[in-house]
Amino acid sequence: MPLIPEEPQIHESAQGPRVTPAASRTAQTPRPVPGPRPAAVPRPGRPGPARPAPPVQRDTTGPVPAAPSVSAAVPQIQLIPASAEGALDAAEEAVDLLLDTGRAPGDILVLTTGDPHPWAAHELSFGEAAYWAQHDARDDVFYADATQAGRAQARPVVVFAINGGAPEATTESLPVAVQRAGALLVVCGEPQQINSVLGAGV
Repeated sequence: MPLIPEEPQIHESAQGPRVTPAASRTAQTPRPVPGPRPAAVPRPGRPGPARPAPPVQRDTTGPVPAAPSVSAAVPQIQLIPASAEGALDAAEEAVDLLLDTGRAPGDILVLTTGDPHPWAAHELSFGEAAYWAQHDARDDVFYADATQAGRAQARPVVVFAINGGAPEATTESLPVAVQRAGALLVVCGEPQQINSVLGAGV
C-alpha cells in the first residue's frame, strides 16, 4: 500500500519538468518580439526614398519654364555677306568653323533658298522617308531646302544660305529660320536683302 502513494509523488515530480519547458517558452517569447521591431525599422526607411521624389519633381519644374524662355528668346544673328553664287560656300565655311569650335554636328541645321546642298540632293535620292529619318536622328549636320524650314525641328544653330531661288523663298523662310534657331542664326547672303527681311520680321 505505501507504494501506491509514492507513485503519485513520482507524477508530481514529472509535473515539475513540465514547468521548465514553460519557462523556456517564456524565453522564446522575447525572441520574436525583437524580430518585428527591426522589421518596423525598415518601414520608416520607406519614406526615405519618397524624399528624393520631390526633388525630382522640382527638377522637372525647372526645365519647363526654361524651355519657353529659350524658345521665346531671339537667337543671336550673324550676317556673312556673300553673293548668291558664293552663299553656299560661305555657309560651308561657317559650318566648318562651328564644328572646329566644338559645336556638335547634330546641333546644326543648314537651309538653302536656291539649289539644294549636294548632300541633301544625294540623300533625297534614297527617298524622303530615309532623308527625314536622318533629320530626326540628329546625328549629323542636316541640310534642307528653306521652303521646308517649317518641317525641320529647332536646333541650337541654323545656317541660312541665300543661294538664289525666288525672293519670296527668302522672305517667307528666313523668319521661320529665326524661330528654328535656338542660340545662333548665321545668314549668308546679300546684306541689303537680309536686313530688309529681318527688319520686316522684327
